[in-house]
Amino acid sequence: MSLPLILACLWVVAASLTALLPMKVQIVPGLALLLSAPPLLYWIAVTHGPVPTLIGVFAVLSLFRRPLIHLARKVARAS
Repeated sequence: MSLPLILACLWVVAASLTALLPMKVQIVPGLALLLSAPPLLYWIAVTHGPVPTLIGVFAVLSLFRRPLIHLARKVARAS
């Protein structure tokens, strides 16, 4: 298995462990994971192509669905 895919698997484990933390403690590690996802997905896209990248995008959207929905609603209200 390549390094980007190993890091993606570790990212999923870290996101799952972050979800087990109390809500007030989740913010900093969750933000770090959310900011690290696009470069990791880009690396997967360059190395392996679109199919593994789409699987990674769906994993990110699945693990961060509530914060992303909240952010989308906030942006929609602002505009």
